[in-house]
Amino acid sequence: MRKTLLFVFAHPDDESFACGGTMAKYAESGHAVHLACATSGCKGKTGEYTFTCREEIALYREGELRRAAAVLGVERVHFYRYPDGGLAEVREDLLTARVAATIRDLQPHLVVTFPPDGVTGHPDHIAISKAVLRAVEELDADAGAAPDLYYASIPNYYDHCGDCGPSECCPITARVNISEFRSRKGEALQAHKSQVYSVDRAYPGVMHGDYSVIGRYEYFTLVRRGGQPSGLNKCAGEIPVVELV
Repeated sequence: MRKTLLFVFAHPDDESFACGGTMAKYAESGHAVHLACATSGCKGKTGEYTFTCREEIALYREGELRRAAAVLGVERVHFYRYPDGGLAEVREDLLTARVAATIRDLQPHLVVTFPPDGVTGHPDHIAISKAVLRAVEELDADAGAAPDLYYASIPNYYDHCGDCGPSECCPITARVNISEFRSRKGEALQAHKSQVYSVDRAYPGVMHGDYSVIGRYEYFTLVRRGGQPSGLNKCAGEIPVVELV
């Protein structure tokens, strides 16, 4: 049965970093994959490109996201266009309502967003994570038929970076095998050419066509299922390989 999946992130390129392989896998399987992006990324570093204003950057990065989404098989990108770097200042109820409206419109089987730590600790990542969780909880309370909710984590994000991640990370409870879609993830990352510095730091070589640094798995945490919290308990042994749909 064809199902609808909604991925909700803060910036253009978040989707490719976090779970591009998973998005491509399920799109290839015939499912409807949608992506909501809360900002247009106008404050991101722009590599070798020179722009005259933030508006130009935003338009360019939206174009990059559309190209990446096409590579991943995304059916539609939903742009919210909130201020980049300012999601934490947006009223939480308004951001939550925006996400909830998208969920009501699409009626997805599952929703994926950042974990509470935002992977990198970025305030925008944390704000969208809170809003998505609250939206799903409120929909559960209203209708009892909200989608499953997963967090997407990147446990190897700092392997090639000098930085350190948040000290308290969300336990990972599932992983998806993306072995056949590593090149698709790499091509999507390449679409974000203005973000070459970020891609090079986390996935060195990818911008030059070397996808060997991209692992075979992407990692997730089941947060809610069947209208109830799942309990964020750490796996006792090896993280199980699952299918999200």
